[in-house]
Amino acid sequence: MKNKDEIDVFEKLYSQIEGLHQEIGTLSKKSPSDAINPFKLKMINKVLIRANTILENKYKPFEDFDSFEEDDIPTNSDVTLILSQYYECMEKMRSDNINEYGYWLINGSKSDHKTARPKKLTKK
Repeated sequence: MKNKDEIDVFEKLYSQIEGLHQEIGTLSKKSPSDAINPFKLKMINKVLIRANTILENKYKPFEDFDSFEEDDIPTNSDVTLILSQYYECMEKMRSDNINEYGYWLINGSKSDHKTARPKKLTKK
């Protein structure tokens, strides 16, 4: 991460993707083949597009996917699949940019901005 503002944006998007994944995952369990409604799709696309700018090519889950086509409405299970991939890639980015004690690294140096410890300790 480059600065605290970038961390704040990341954490907001991370929380949004986690929440959307839980919400749509619940819908997907009840009716996986149902189409997602246009309002939800619009909100999901906004979050995914912003996440793409933070994740860049290094962490973006699919290089040829940016957002869902609004003319080709996806199913609940399609959206759940994509959101889970974004969530995992964001967790990988987060894990790569924090130390083992849960402090964000800014330009490689420990900051005083704390987050949850990494889910898995990974080697860079």
